[in-house]
Amino acid sequence: MTTAYSETPTERVPGRAWTVRITGHSDRSATVSCSTPACRMPARSRDLAALRAFAARHAAAHARAATVRPHAGCHCGSQGCAAHPDTTAHCAGAVLLILRHDATVGRVWSVEEVCETCAPLLAHATVLARAATPRRSSAPPAAPVPAVRPSVPGGFSAPATGPTEDRSARRSRRAPQRTRRRRSGRTR
Repeated sequence: MTTAYSETPTERVPGRAWTVRITGHSDRSATVSCSTPACRMPARSRDLAALRAFAARHAAAHARAATVRPHAGCHCGSQGCAAHPDTTAHCAGAVLLILRHDATVGRVWSVEEVCETCAPLLAHATVLARAATPRRSSAPPAAPVPAVRPSVPGGFSAPATGPTEDRSARRSRRAPQRTRRRRSGRTR
């Protein structure tokens, strides 16, 4: 007999986390590992730049493949909120999918499901997606709205205007700037 786990909409399920890590070795080589055992990693290498690029792409792939579950618990809260020990925040709010990566160290990428309260308290965290709120009406669901603008590798955000809008149209919407001359107390 096979039993299947069925998730009810009222119970919380543990928040998920994926961690991609680069580990250096004494012979000046490094390896990439993932917290998901089924993931295939490249062989040990001395090309640290290639390993960093692979690790960033691998973490991004986990983020794209993950669907944020609205009834997930906060992963940070399940760890005792150890990532922000100086604050006394209690887990609350909608579930977010975040990417944590400190570019100055550049060795660990974490994709986690956390709550709205903990997300701003986590260092080097970027919100990638927000859980859809469950609808109780019989109306068809609206198109999903992205939580943040798409980002470009390197931490820069995408422009707010589309590629089809020309620059002259943007300039015409601006209010004209008036220059004021300061008057000193002297008369001319």
